Order: sequence, then structure tokens, then C-alpha cells
Amino acid sequence: MKRDKGGEENLERSDEWLHRPVMLGEVVDALRPAPGRVYFDGTVGLGGHSEALLERGGRVMGRDRDASALETARARLARFGDAFCAERGDFGGLGEYGEGIFDGVLLDLGVGSHQLDDATRGFSFRFDAPLDMRFDPSAGESAAEWLRGATEEAIVRVLREYGEEPRAKRIARAIVSWRRKGGALTTVGLASVVEAACGGRHGARIHPATRTFQAIRISVNDEMGALRRALGASARALKPGGRLAVITFHSLEDRAVKGFMREASREFEDTPEWPNSVPNPGRTFVMVNRKALVPSPEECEANPRARSAKLRVAERLGGAA
Repeated sequence: MKRDKGGEENLERSDEWLHRPVMLGEVVDALRPAPGRVYFDGTVGLGGHSEALLERGGRVMGRDRDASALETARARLARFGDAFCAERGDFGGLGEYGEGIFDGVLLDLGVGSHQLDDATRGFSFRFDAPLDMRFDPSAGESAAEWLRGATEEAIVRVLREYGEEPRAKRIARAIVSWRRKGGALTTVGLASVVEAACGGRHGARIHPATRTFQAIRISVNDEMGALRRALGASARALKPGGRLAVITFHSLEDRAVKGFMREASREFEDTPEWPNSVPNPGRTFVMVNRKALVPSPEECEANPRARSAKLRVAERLGGAA
């Protein structure tokens, strides 16, 4: 994302500040914003989803690890006054807000377009940049720092677990060899090493390094850990009848969300050892949609990055919001 000095007036430059929140209509329908309702936006980004909730009378408490994105969102949403409050941090801290606080919780997972399009952040190999990949560049190890110290076994584990990469061993071996020879730890350098290890593109629809970049980014930012913490805290943070809405962008995230919602909404426990089913004592949600919602063809055409999105929604038991 290109940024100029100057402040709020730059928000009017739509070519630089274009932000298309994914599945906006579906999110609004799911969360049912109305005056007096309070929402948690766990990934504020540039503020698109928060804006829609605020415009319908809701109040939003948001979080984001990206200071630059928060600055943009605060300027964009300043007209709503204290109805919008955002702080720096990850959505894994949802449980810190207390019990029965929110009418809706939104988690829009993955990396934002403003981050992918920033040539200095190291999220994309479309630009030759240092390998950073942190949502919060001031915290933790960068991707380059992690790669310098990681063992071959650790790299294999990350590529398999977070990238579901079938060629993890071959790629990890190539990375370690590249590192040993003093190869430059840049986005293009890493992408080239992975491509060579995989034997080139051979007409593949996606670049061979895509899964590797995804895996390292997820590991560096502890994305799955933050997701597990937020899901675990969601029932307590929601009011009875409040809704949890999660947008995922790859199968790893989606399986975690789907598994959580199914388990938390399962009405009965049934095992072969028991003669009869018994009520599930851990049931806290009911599924709003049995199947994940996906973007419309029109949205996918207008915003190709929405194509892999899935929205799952569950409602907290105990009453109507």
C-alpha cells in the first residue's frame, strides 16, 4: 500500500486507498448490525467491514497488528467518534474483553491486499524485498531471521503443517543449501530457490513458492495459535444470541473453523460404548449456515483475491440478538 504524508485528505485518493472488504454484504447479513449493538472486528485492516457495521448504528471495538493499517482505519472512521475504538494487537486476545460483551465477532483471516501490495513488507514475491512477513514489524522474528536459524527439520515441519506442501523435504534441503552458500534472504531469492527445487513451473496455475510463503508467514505470525485462542474465547465474549463470523482463505484455516463450530454446536454426544446419546455439555453455538458461504461470481470478478474466501457463521446459544 502506498502511503503519502499528509493525513486524512489522502483518503479521497481512491486509486491509492482502494479497499474492497471481502463478502461485505454477507458479513452484514450475518452480524445484523443495529443501533446499540457492539461488535469486535478482530482484523480491522483498512476498516471496510467496521465501516459497514458503524454505518448501521453499531459500535465497533477493533484490533489489528499492523500499525499502518490502524492509522488508516482510524482516519477513515474518525467521523464515527467514540463508536469506533481500535487498538494494536491480534484477535487472539478476544478473551481479554470479558464476558458477554459483544453482539457479534468478526475474524477476517489471512493477509490483506494493502499488505500484499506493499513492496517493502516481504509478503509477496512480486517484489524483491527483505523477507519480513510480520503483521507487526516491531514484534518477534522476521521470516529472514527465522530462516537463518531454523533447522532443516523445522522448515520441513512448517511447510507441511502450515503450507500442506508435498515437496517440503526437497524445498527445505534447498533452502538450507542456499543459506549455507550465503544466498540473499529476499522474497525473490527465496521464490527462486523454491522454484528450482520443484523443477520449475511447468504450466502450474500457481507459483511453486506460494505454499512456502504461506507456511512461513503463518508460522512467523503464529496465525493458527491466534485463531485457536480467539475461537476458544468467542463463546464467553459473545452475548446470548450473538454471532461469530469467520472469513477464511485457505483449507488449513477453514478446517480449524469448521471443526470448532461443528464441535461447539453438536447437540448430542454419541459413542459406541454408550447405549444412548447424551447431551453435549460443551455445546455453546448453533450453526447459522450448514455450509460455508462463498463470494458471488460478480465479487470474484471485481476482486480476484476474494475467490478463495469462505464465510462460516455460528450463533451463541441462549437467546436472540
